Amino acid sequence: MDEKSPIPSSGAAMGERAKAILKSPTAEWPRIAAEGDNWKAAFTGYAMPLAAIAPVCSLIGLQLFGFGYLGMSYRPPLMGLITSTIVDYVLALAGLFVAAFVANYLSPKFGGKESWPKAFRLVVYAMTAAWLAGIFNLVPMLSVLTILGLYSIYLLYTGCGPMMGIPKDKAVTYTAATVLVVIVVMIVISAISVVLSGGPAMGM
Repeated sequence: MDEKSPIPSSGAAMGERAKAILKSPTAEWPRIAAEGDNWKAAFTGYAMPLAAIAPVCSLIGLQLFGFGYLGMSYRPPLMGLITSTIVDYVLALAGLFVAAFVANYLSPKFGGKESWPKAFRLVVYAMTAAWLAGIFNLVPMLSVLTILGLYSIYLLYTGCGPMMGIPKDKAVTYTAATVLVVIVVMIVISAISVVLSGGPAMGM
């Protein structure tokens, strides 16, 4: 496919893509599939900015409000938070590659096709809801609302057909299998984050 096919890279284009994939995923996925296989542009122009939302918002929120425990308020040390933020961000991006690998590996087993560029772009745009939900970390008390990011599972479900050629009757099982494997991997990544940063994985 053409590596020069248009892919949103500016802030305005990125916002339009995020809005479209959240509002009308079944209409947007065919457009994404027709853009070519430039997965690197999707990574640098879309994934990298959006993946920073959760860890950065966590850092700001914990510095402004801290978190409560046993009736006390606690603000973690700034340098520790910065370290955790950097580790979380790097591991979140690494997790993106792992998720794309899983999506690509499982695709032929569910009647789809194997294509790393398409699998990567499938995961990148499906993660939109999860990344945007990270903004609730600005206020620790609202961080529970990041559960809205589970909408990304539906985005993966609606996108696996147009992107990977998964038959409709196997889309649910493919999505479930992919998500399950990725969850296991993310648990391992979160554990690594705790070891490397010496604190909880804020952005995962």
